[in-house]
Amino acid sequence: MKRLWLIFAQTVTFTVACLFAVQTLKPEWLPRPTDKAVVIQEVAPGASDRPTASFADAAKQALPAVVHIYTSQEVAAPRNPFADDPFFRHFFGDQAQGTQRRAGLGSGVIVSSDGYILTNNHVVEGADEIEVALNDGRKSKARVVGTDPESDLAVLRIPAPEKLPVITFAGGPLRVGDVVLAIGNPFGVGQTVTSGIVSALGRSHLGINTFENFIQTDAAINPGNSGGALVDSNGRLVGINTAIYSQSGGSMGIGFAIPVSLARNVLDQIVRNGNVTRGWIGVEVQEITPELAESFRLPATSGALIAGIMRGSPADKAGVKPGDVLLAVEGRQVTDAQTVLELIAGLEPGRTGRLTLWRGNQNVDVNVAVGRRPRPSKR
Repeated sequence: MKRLWLIFAQTVTFTVACLFAVQTLKPEWLPRPTDKAVVIQEVAPGASDRPTASFADAAKQALPAVVHIYTSQEVAAPRNPFADDPFFRHFFGDQAQGTQRRAGLGSGVIVSSDGYILTNNHVVEGADEIEVALNDGRKSKARVVGTDPESDLAVLRIPAPEKLPVITFAGGPLRVGDVVLAIGNPFGVGQTVTSGIVSALGRSHLGINTFENFIQTDAAINPGNSGGALVDSNGRLVGINTAIYSQSGGSMGIGFAIPVSLARNVLDQIVRNGNVTRGWIGVEVQEITPELAESFRLPATSGALIAGIMRGSPADKAGVKPGDVLLAVEGRQVTDAQTVLELIAGLEPGRTGRLTLWRGNQNVDVNVAVGRRPRPSKR
């Protein structure tokens, strides 16, 4: 029995040794297990690698027409806090207050091949020097053609020895939910594209400008983006980026852009006349509250109460009285005080405008010779 066990052990040992030798020296002699592979799906040769949701073409079309704007302004240097101290003045005499240069930055949009650029008024306001950097790296001094502080728009011009790339203005209506791209120079880091959607249209009563009809977007807009382009998914201009709502100074997803319709009107007037002309009749209005509507026996709270009239103004000469309720301008309904401002501003100075008033429990039509809105005083 012991002999049989010894023979078995030697046989197993020999067999294992042979298998090890074959596995090491001649592995191809051994049978192979069936290969298992994971079946994957690969893109077909020659198929497009571009993702379906890319807006690269829109950015490519708009980018060359968006410029960087650098400004500088000479301002008074901070006054030495000891300058008025008699002891200090005894030893150092009267210290003349010096000046220093203050730099600013923003963005702009080339709107014509001969060098006209549309931007925000607050980007260039008070600037002594303005430099424009094109997308291809070229730089040029710019001059201000005209400004409109009440809409916060300005038009610049740079020399154009050769045709410049131009932005295409959008023609169709913009809708809430449409994809938009904001292009500009945030914080001076260089040309940047951010994406978002149109969050709302017709935003007003924000206290940003006199005339407000903003596009609201969640595309990231930061300091330096002001004056840059807001474009649609085809790279066409729909607005001029202007302001943000922020408690930190950076983007919080609430940005505002001036719609291209308003920007185009201001651009045309500035290029043609050097300034913007708006209608004016010299009235001060206030909102109609439910209490005022009941007091004046109005059927609704639409309209605006005429609270004051400037003496000698067109409204005063036409017989408009404090206490009248303005219901319509040239047949267009007045919904609130902001609407009054916009409707009257849209009247052409020198022509006659028709006002529909509520006076003494009845509608009264009054014709007013429209005057020219005074330009706001500089701050």
